[in-house]
Amino acid sequence: MKRLLLATGLVFFLSIISFSQILEPVKWNLSKKDLGNNEYELLFKATIEDTWHLYSQFVPKGGPEATSFYFYDLQGFEFIGEDINIVEEESYEVENDIDYIVSFIEPDGYEEEDPNFNMVVKFFGHEATFTRKFKITTEDPLIISGYVYFMCCDDSKCIPPNDENKFEFAFNGAKLTAKPDAEAKDESGTVIATTEFAIGSLDDSEKSSKYKNTYEILDDKTILESAGIDDLANKSLWELFIFSILAGLAAILTPCVFPMIPMTVSFFMKEQKAKGKMQAIVFGASIILIYTVVGTVIAVTLGVNFANWLSTHWLPNVLFFLIFVIFAASFFGMFEITLPSWLINKSDSQVDKGGFSGAFFMAFTLVLVSFCCTGPLVGAILVKAATGAFLEPIVGMLGFSVAFALPFTLFAFFPSWMNKLPKSGGWLNSVKVVLGFIELALGLKFLSIADQTYHWGILDRDIYLAFWIIIFMLMGFYLLGKIKFSHDSDVKFISVPRLTLVIITFTFVLYLIPGMFGAPLKALSGYLPPMTTHDFDLDKITRQNSMAASGVEQSSSICETPKFHEFLHLPHGIEGYYDYEQGLVCAKKLDKPIYVDFTGHGCVNCREMEANVWSDPQVLKILKEEYVVISLYVDDKTTLPESEWVMSSADGKLKKSVGKIYADMQIYNFNINAQPYYILLGHNGDLLAKPRAYDLDIDAFVKFLEEGLENYKTGNHL
Repeated sequence: MKRLLLATGLVFFLSIISFSQILEPVKWNLSKKDLGNNEYELLFKATIEDTWHLYSQFVPKGGPEATSFYFYDLQGFEFIGEDINIVEEESYEVENDIDYIVSFIEPDGYEEEDPNFNMVVKFFGHEATFTRKFKITTEDPLIISGYVYFMCCDDSKCIPPNDENKFEFAFNGAKLTAKPDAEAKDESGTVIATTEFAIGSLDDSEKSSKYKNTYEILDDKTILESAGIDDLANKSLWELFIFSILAGLAAILTPCVFPMIPMTVSFFMKEQKAKGKMQAIVFGASIILIYTVVGTVIAVTLGVNFANWLSTHWLPNVLFFLIFVIFAASFFGMFEITLPSWLINKSDSQVDKGGFSGAFFMAFTLVLVSFCCTGPLVGAILVKAATGAFLEPIVGMLGFSVAFALPFTLFAFFPSWMNKLPKSGGWLNSVKVVLGFIELALGLKFLSIADQTYHWGILDRDIYLAFWIIIFMLMGFYLLGKIKFSHDSDVKFISVPRLTLVIITFTFVLYLIPGMFGAPLKALSGYLPPMTTHDFDLDKITRQNSMAASGVEQSSSICETPKFHEFLHLPHGIEGYYDYEQGLVCAKKLDKPIYVDFTGHGCVNCREMEANVWSDPQVLKILKEEYVVISLYVDDKTTLPESEWVMSSADGKLKKSVGKIYADMQIYNFNINAQPYYILLGHNGDLLAKPRAYDLDIDAFVKFLEEGLENYKTGNHL
């Protein structure tokens, strides 16, 4: 334990050092070479640290920032043309000053796929020297000055460029205007140039750049601790653990597993009573160990950074949807998903050795043999867990394995209990088929997330509900014996437990049907597409017709048409914005505080908050009348035009999509990446109340909104 604590402390200490150190991966040495006849050559040598690289002057559009050499003035000298890598000098205007971009001759470098920009670009490693010849055309004292604008990256991060890397060269007896950090001198000892500078640390990303920096919405850049995030994380872990336990118990009732209980228990009963019980404990512990190791491997290999990609990108979500459909087809009896027979035979051969090793390999054999039934359930847990943080896969597999192993261990301890078990039969296959219907319904959630994130428009709320209604109606008819699959036995009568399931299923179907006409279905709000995707909202139509009949015009709480309104929407008729800067301008104009909602298309808890808390009349009245609402979607994949790209102050990478920009904003300002997250702000970034996360307490949410409103009116803030 002491070693573990020491190692943990060391990792934590090193992580603090790594984040606080100043990164200077590229240093420059600038010099001039006298060629005679008033001709000179400039040599700009970049020394680049290992694993880092500097980009060429010529990079594809949409890629990294090119290395560029800017000159403030071209009076008193002229550049001498070359045949290699020479382009026409161009100028651009910044703050009413003209700077000139001059191309230099550059080394060959490398042209490879860059993981930061997903394109082939030219770059340099270790060192690169850029040269350009010129001729002095005046006899007066001359200073040639400018700056180098460049960007450097390694395989995982970039340091944003800036224009603070200035240089000066003195000719004809001129004196430099400022003392450089390091100096180059001619043979007489006269300073002739600034010879060395380095790109700054990540803090320098706030300096001027072609791209605007990460939005900084807090006036004093105060990093806040999470508001309720720890409680939410604990709640989510418990929910996952309970879900996993239920999945483990369901796996026991499948035809691949249930018949193996008496066979397995009889193996332990052959031994002496004490030894048999000990082997049963080892058997159960081995099952837990095997599944938990799988969860740990998932956690270590995927980790937290992979979670966002899994939860929002179309590829894994569509893949998960297809996997669930395939598992459902397997449960319906279309085919069986099995592992290679040699693997099962190899494990089974080790069981005969007996002892504790025999108990372990018997557990391993059970895991392999039951894969065709447990695989879909384990897959569902891993899919649910892998979209969370590090602990989720481990907790999920632990819960499943404990529930899965417990019956085997208990029956080995108390073999007389087996007499009370129901006999194997057709009911086991019915359990399997019912699980197939549930898998099919749950699989639609992943397709829905991809559909919302990428705005495909193929699985709106009403279409989604139609699928669920049909799936669960078919499940109800199956339980009644009206539908039969190839492996099913005839249903001669309906037992009371089966009738209970029929009643529950058809009740659920009747609950879903009003949702087709705009009913909110609050109990399922986190698992259904948002109401804004519903084509036929009867409540909305009735409200609009009532207002039209009364001659009352709906007042607007916004100043102009919101950006992204074509594909982003707020619930319950709330008007607001989806761009922070646009919302801030409107809040100042209307003299209202700002309600910032960090949300996401795939955020289940966000939908539950909107359906159960935002819909409250008092909450809705305050949001509509007293605040300017800004919903920022952290997982939206819409790519912005280049002029709106953001160079992150948090990780130094270029953010090109709506979601990445606002996810970066949340992390940079609040050190939190969980949604939902609600912030109340004044116009200067002053915090009006402690932020809130997922919490269905309506009274507490009203107090939160009222506190922010009161502090805005009185000028108080945290």
